[in-house]
Amino acid sequence: MTNYGFKVPVPKNEQVLSYAPGTPERAEIISMIEKMRSDVVDIPMIINGKEIRTENKIAVHPPHDIKHTLGYFYRGGAEHVQMAIDAALAAKDRWANLSWEHRASIFLKMADLLLGPYRAKMNAATMLGQSKTVHQAEIDAACELADFFRFNVKYMTEIFESQPDSDKGMWNRLEYRPLEGFVFALTPFNFTSIAGNLPTAPALMGNTVVWKVSNTQVYSAKVLMEIFMEAGLPAGVINLVFVSGPAAGNVIFTHRMFAGIHFTGSTSVFQQIWNQIGSNIKNYKSYPRIVGETGGKDFVLMHESANCVEVATALTRGAFEYQGQKCSAASRAYIPNNKWDMVKKELVDDLKTVKVGKIEDFSVFMGAVIDEASFDKLASFIDNAKASENAEIVFGGNYDKSEGYFIEPTVILTTDPHYETMEEELFGPVLTIYVYDHTKWNETLEILDNTSIYALTGAIFAKDRYVIEEATRKLSNAAGNFYINDKPTGAVVNQQPFGGARGSGTNDKAGSVLNLIRWTQPRTIKENFVPPTSYEYPFMK
Repeated sequence: MTNYGFKVPVPKNEQVLSYAPGTPERAEIISMIEKMRSDVVDIPMIINGKEIRTENKIAVHPPHDIKHTLGYFYRGGAEHVQMAIDAALAAKDRWANLSWEHRASIFLKMADLLLGPYRAKMNAATMLGQSKTVHQAEIDAACELADFFRFNVKYMTEIFESQPDSDKGMWNRLEYRPLEGFVFALTPFNFTSIAGNLPTAPALMGNTVVWKVSNTQVYSAKVLMEIFMEAGLPAGVINLVFVSGPAAGNVIFTHRMFAGIHFTGSTSVFQQIWNQIGSNIKNYKSYPRIVGETGGKDFVLMHESANCVEVATALTRGAFEYQGQKCSAASRAYIPNNKWDMVKKELVDDLKTVKVGKIEDFSVFMGAVIDEASFDKLASFIDNAKASENAEIVFGGNYDKSEGYFIEPTVILTTDPHYETMEEELFGPVLTIYVYDHTKWNETLEILDNTSIYALTGAIFAKDRYVIEEATRKLSNAAGNFYINDKPTGAVVNQQPFGGARGSGTNDKAGSVLNLIRWTQPRTIKENFVPPTSYEYPFMK
């Protein structure tokens, strides 16, 4: 019997551990990294709770140490996608009918496992497989993911508690059902927390899921799946496949029981998926839910009243933490000409001290970019800037892939506010700066608002409160997550729900109740206690 009166534990954002010298977490993570580097792990697909291997075996290497092998995963095909769909549909009724508090218990246990016996392993896997520093792994793979698990349970109860009013003689209620069919989760490499949240958020609401991960995140995805299974997630609820995009799409988007997609990735891929869904819309049993967070060309706008050191610090952290491989990373900046010399000095002084290298060295601030394709793309943009009449490299510009995919933090200065690196998402450690005439503040607001197709994150730095209000109003559609005197990265679950509009996605705000509600199919139930016995109304007398 379902009892909506149960109260779940009150969630709190997980405290980020420091990993400072002498701390127990530092010693534990160093030991775990050494252990995991010494093992060559086998990474099968997991379909219906069973390990699935194929003859197509692919090596996994740290992006910062490409000659070292961490393990092997097994590439699947269309037949494995069909197996995963069949498993999800077979598991659906029993999972959907499980009382919500028992589903909640599984996800609360996931959080405790993640922050307890799996914390070091989860962080080490993210560090090695995705070239994150220990701090970037901690805030992502441990803290944010645990926050997703715990707060999503809270959001689920808030949804259930949202009920309609009832008039005299009747009882109205809302029933929140899972979607009719299966959900497809397509996850990126850059955040282990996103890879963990995209399949689990729909599952918490009673849906069953086919989960396709990025090839460059399979190493930490294996640990995620271990946690899911140890927490007691039943077989078939989340099915992990390693397949190509076309192999997945051709089966999933033509299946009658496709009920929704939870996506984080590039804008172009999301648009292709939306187009494919649209072309098959008449074949589906229900209109699918399309939830996606895509690209960004995130900005920092400085007003002349701002503090130069604060702006330079925000640019260093916002643009170059995790090699700029965040959807929210600062990648274009607008600096007034009467402040540029000081900002440039502070920024360059910072970047001269930034160490790039293997993340096992805890003095490193930046690791490697994720793979060779990303490296080559970024190198081409840097070379174009070196040759352009409208741009110059004011810091960095060097790159090397002999041992790992290393790119220096690079700052491009352009005289053209529409230069290619001011508009195109690069997804790497490249920041482009446009220096504007400080007397043309309003014109600069217009340029900023109309430069990019994206609207994910953005920041304004100013001390003048009139200016802050003006920019906040003017740029109301330029960023789904807007920051005042802060870098445009680092959204926290339940504090800054994340997502943008325009070319940046559907703005369904992961880390809030707004995302969870998308994975439900509400049903209104009206019960009349004393039904009428005559069709006539009083006015007819």
